[in-house]
Amino acid sequence: MARFLIRLIINTIALWLTTLIVAGVSVVSYGTEGDTVALVLTYLLVGLIFGLVNGIIGNLIRIVAFPLYILTLGLIALIVNGLLLLLVAWISSLLGFGLTVDGFWWGVLGAIVLGLLSWLIGILLRPLVGRKRS
Repeated sequence: MARFLIRLIINTIALWLTTLIVAGVSVVSYGTEGDTVALVLTYLLVGLIFGLVNGIIGNLIRIVAFPLYILTLGLIALIVNGLLLLLVAWISSLLGFGLTVDGFWWGVLGAIVLGLLSWLIGILLRPLVGRKRS
């Protein structure tokens, strides 16, 4: 359970930094304009949705499309990750708040930045978590 919460926080921080870096990706809070708590909870909810979508649907797509990954030398992963980010934006828009992506290519760029930031934050936090490799 602790590992899940740490991954949720890592994804949330990476998502927040992605919205600061990529102009076409933003988060709409469910609260008023200056409500910081509502904004943080919105980021946590979108991070949870992203983790679930990436963990369930993303892994399923990666298994089914494995030959396509090999054929394109993994470049199709950029397109798949962009589509998964658009799916997260669509799911969160059904809630009336959350992630907004301006278009497909903004989604691809946002997914690249989000993946890199999540990887980097995970590396930085690994000594603090104390996760041992077997």
